[in-house]
Parts: sequence; structure tokens; C-alpha cells
Amino acid sequence: MISFSTDELRPEDRFDHWCEVRGKSLFGVTIELEREKRADFQGRFSAVPIGNAVLAEMTASSYRVGRTAADIARVSSNSLSIGYQIRGPGFVDIGRGRVHRIREGDFTVSHSDQPFMGTPERSDGFHFRTLKIPLTSDILLGARAYNLAPYPLNGSAKLTRLIAAMFAALSDPDPAISPEHDIQHIARLALLARQRLSPGFPESRAALRAGYLHAARGVMKRDLHRPDLTPASVAAELAISLRQVHVLFEPTGFSFARTLTAMRLRQARKRLETMPTQSVTDIAYACGFDSVATFYRVFRASFGMTPRDVRMAARGG
Repeated sequence: MISFSTDELRPEDRFDHWCEVRGKSLFGVTIELEREKRADFQGRFSAVPIGNAVLAEMTASSYRVGRTAADIARVSSNSLSIGYQIRGPGFVDIGRGRVHRIREGDFTVSHSDQPFMGTPERSDGFHFRTLKIPLTSDILLGARAYNLAPYPLNGSAKLTRLIAAMFAALSDPDPAISPEHDIQHIARLALLARQRLSPGFPESRAALRAGYLHAARGVMKRDLHRPDLTPASVAAELAISLRQVHVLFEPTGFSFARTLTAMRLRQARKRLETMPTQSVTDIAYACGFDSVATFYRVFRASFGMTPRDVRMAARGG
């Protein structure tokens, strides 16, 4: 993992350091900021490899950023770039008078060697996450991606939701799932969203199933506190059939019910370890168990310890 922050640098060195490390060395971009604003610049950056891909996240003061022909020649990369604008809207100019607004919450998909110029809409900084995936023939399946300019995904709410679900899973991985297996799927979902890949390919259908699985797990994680959470309610939210929901979980070896119970138990254990003043009963109900007796039984069967044992161990007792 790579991480750095400007916090420990002298104010007069922060912007230059950010330009050199984040801009030129890692991403091959040109960063611009008015000289009078540079002393107040702040930024944090991290990057973690996931298989042969890299997931990066940054928060920083507002600035202009572009990838010029010179940048591309200096740091070339045949990769698919999927960006998530968490905070800080702006505009991206892809040339020939084509300027697109990037809103907070937007995803963009592009080839890493396409030129652009990004300009912030506000001056209160930004929060951005990006996944860079090296392109191979196995991923592309004959699709053209080299001319994909940065463009927000506004056309398909369904595909955008699936990409968002997989992005969330990569950023906060579930211990039961290896994120490396999802890199090809998320790349193909992005190519589907940009209409570069045929939805009829078996690989496209597999990517859709993976996206729906993560979307279903996202709903379950969000609503695990609800005792009435059912496959039917997840199916209704995702606009798929009840049968499809059950089929999504078949390759994992765990049913919907077992997956939900495991999620609830992990959340309960986390609360037991980090919330010493909350009672075991309150934790059980907060995690969606409708019976304290059931909670104790499945907790011990899963962890080989009682909730009280876990709490005492967390206290060092």
C-alpha cells in the first residue's frame, strides 16, 4: 500500500510535493493552482493493489488537473480508469468543445491515455476514488477502449448501481469475498455502461450477476438491523425476481439466510468489542436478531465463544 499526506510538510512545500509524487510520478498528470493559494494546500492520498489493478483514494484542496499529450508520452498506461467523485463537483474538458459536468456521486469511465482537463466547480476541496485496471484481451473481448474519453455514466441507472456496489465492496471488502475476483467483472460492467461490450456475451452476463450479488449484499449490509429483511424485499429493491436473488448466492456456497446471519454476527462481534456500554441484548436486536436466545446460540456456534467471552477478551480480561 502507498500512502502519503502533506500534513507533515512545510506549507511552502506541500503543493510542489503533491505535484511531484501524486501528479507526475504516480498518475502522469499536470496539476495547476494559483501561486497565492499554494501555501494553504492540503492533500491525502492512498493506493492499494488489488490483483494487477490499483484502487486509489485522495482528498485534497481544489485545483485544476489535466492529462496532456506530454503527460501521456511520459507515463503511458493501457488501462481502464473508473472514477468516483465522492465530493467536489467540477467540469471535464475532453477537447473539441466537449465539456461535461461531473456531479458529486458520479462515476466516470475512460482509457487512461485519453487527454482531458478537469476544473473544480467549487473551492472547498474534493474527495475522489479511482480504480485503474490494466486492459487485456481477456477483459476486452474484442471491444475498443483506447478512445474512451472521461465521461460520466448517466445513461444506465441499473449498471451505475451495480458498479457503485462493486466499488463499495472493493473499498470496504467483505472477508468472505476475494476482491481480486471482481476486477474483471467491474471492468466489463464499465464497458457495458459505455456500450463497448455486448450484453449477450457469457462474460457480460457473469459480470451482471457479480454486480447484482454485490448490490444485494449492499442492501443486506445496510438493512441488517431489520428483522423483517427478506430475499423478497431485496428483490423488490433491485427490480429482479425472487428466484434471481436466490440464484445469485448459489455460487458462493452460502444461501441468502446464511449470508445474512454471518453479516449480523460480524457486526454484533464488532459492537461487542468496540461498544462496551451497550448491552448484549441491545446489540442483538440492533443487528437484526429477533430473539436473544437465538443470538447466543448462533454466536457461540460461529465463534466458539459467548458474547460475554468476546467482550471480556476485548477488555483484556
